[in-house]
Amino acid sequence: MTSLSSRLLVSVSVLLLVFFGATIAVLDRAFTEAGEQARRDILDGHLVALLAAAEPDDSGKLAMPERLREPRFQRIGSGLYAELRELDGNVLWRSRSALGMEIPIGTVPELGNHLFGREELEDGTPILTLALTVDWELEEGVSKSYVFKVAESLDGFNAEVAGFRGQLFGWFAAVAVTMLIVFSMLLRSLLRPLRQIEKEISEIEEGNRASLSSGFPTELTGVARNMNILIDTERARSDRYRYTLDNLAHSLKTPLAAMRALLSERQDANFGDRFNEQIDRMDEIVRYQLRKPAAPVADNLVLVPVQVEEEVARLIDGLRKVYRDKSPEIEVSIAAGMRFRGDKGDFLEVAGNLLDNACKWCERRVRISIVPSVGARAAASGMVLTVSDDGPGIPQDAADALLQRGMRLDESTPGHGIGLAVVKDIARSYGGRLSIKTSDLGGAEIMVSIPPVATAKAQ
Repeated sequence: MTSLSSRLLVSVSVLLLVFFGATIAVLDRAFTEAGEQARRDILDGHLVALLAAAEPDDSGKLAMPERLREPRFQRIGSGLYAELRELDGNVLWRSRSALGMEIPIGTVPELGNHLFGREELEDGTPILTLALTVDWELEEGVSKSYVFKVAESLDGFNAEVAGFRGQLFGWFAAVAVTMLIVFSMLLRSLLRPLRQIEKEISEIEEGNRASLSSGFPTELTGVARNMNILIDTERARSDRYRYTLDNLAHSLKTPLAAMRALLSERQDANFGDRFNEQIDRMDEIVRYQLRKPAAPVADNLVLVPVQVEEEVARLIDGLRKVYRDKSPEIEVSIAAGMRFRGDKGDFLEVAGNLLDNACKWCERRVRISIVPSVGARAAASGMVLTVSDDGPGIPQDAADALLQRGMRLDESTPGHGIGLAVVKDIARSYGGRLSIKTSDLGGAEIMVSIPPVATAKAQ
């Protein structure tokens, strides 16, 4: 049984069964004892009436009158019987109702004591009996002991008890069924929030909803909140891996283009070294991109000094081969001794993407400038990297859209359109920012500002 509602219904049913069973047992016992006590009181009254009616006869023995005030004693088989015995068991008188019957002698009570008992007639009929032993003075100075006994059939009483039990079971069964129906309806209402959560999760899986809604009962608020956290975490992880594949494809574009250019220059004496350099660069890119999803830069900065001037020179050398038909003039201005303490792959992603975009869109001129951040030394991690070109530029109203992953200004120009979004993400991970404006060269000027390590960590 896996259904929560079924388990609750079974549990409630068992509890009702135990409760009503105990209640029925208590009420049945109380009714039986009260009924039996009432009949004992009635028998005691009949016994008193017999004592009042008894008189000694002419022979000196105790006798009873022909007719008694209680008519049931006169009606054969009425269920109410009486007799008068001597201590030796000799029957002196028996009511007409007991004609042809033998009332069991049973236990004879001590003198002056009443004795109630349950006995059976010869035909098996259960009876309730009351006996009293008295010492009767027949004449002056002469007395004799007698036993007065009255009995009543329990058939009628047992029928009343059976009827009461039937009504009791009927009423309690009706109450139990009603309570189960009400509980089922209440349970359905109580479980509605769970069904709502199930429905919303299905909608999330189908892509029709981003997260669970609010407004759940207090007991489920924490569950919904944690589910949303889990959903957001998994969505971020999925996006991170998807972005990694996009970034990998984008990052390999430049080395592949450089290798394609080198293939046309196979007569170059340095062809082998330069070709292997691009292969090493591709291997480095693959390792870097596959490492990023498991260890986000923002959380785990690798503070390894990066020789900025050397890496920029390598990037420019590759880009000149990619864009040899355009032969862009690339101006380089790097502060002396400039070092970037961070992930080497991050620096290459930032500088490589910005230089690649500038070379792609420029007319002839590209300029790159790298200086320390304000308040930072050249050997610190903080830097301001600026890349400008003399291309068509980027309208200010289109700058924000361009920073969205996959967006391009010119759909006719080959490219993945994710370079600037990647740069923005990396800059943000270091606590920095990216800005776009018009260059004094006439085209776009993209600036990436990364604060020193201490500031970045505080973000």
